[in-house]
Amino acid sequence: MSDLGVSAAKAYMQTASTLANNKTASAGEAGGGFGDLLNSAISSVQNAGTGAEQAITNATLGKGDMVDVVTAVAAAEASLQSVVAVRDQVIKAYQDIMRMPI
Repeated sequence: MSDLGVSAAKAYMQTASTLANNKTASAGEAGGGFGDLLNSAISSVQNAGTGAEQAITNATLGKGDMVDVVTAVAAAEASLQSVVAVRDQVIKAYQDIMRMPI
């Protein structure tokens, strides 16, 4: 597997573990639920994007390596793709519910 594939797999596993940890934590709280889970997932994506931007800045300033940039960008992309996949499934479920006869 290429370095990019390994990085993407690590990013996916990190996102999955973050979502699982947040699900476990919010299950015990009153009012915690799917919305909190989505908020934490979006926060994770934002953090990955910030990390990618920082790696790009470091590489531009000569303080970083291109491998770090590619790894950070791949991690951010994998996190974003995971959130988009969940969003697509939620929209599909909503549409299925709206098509149900009354």
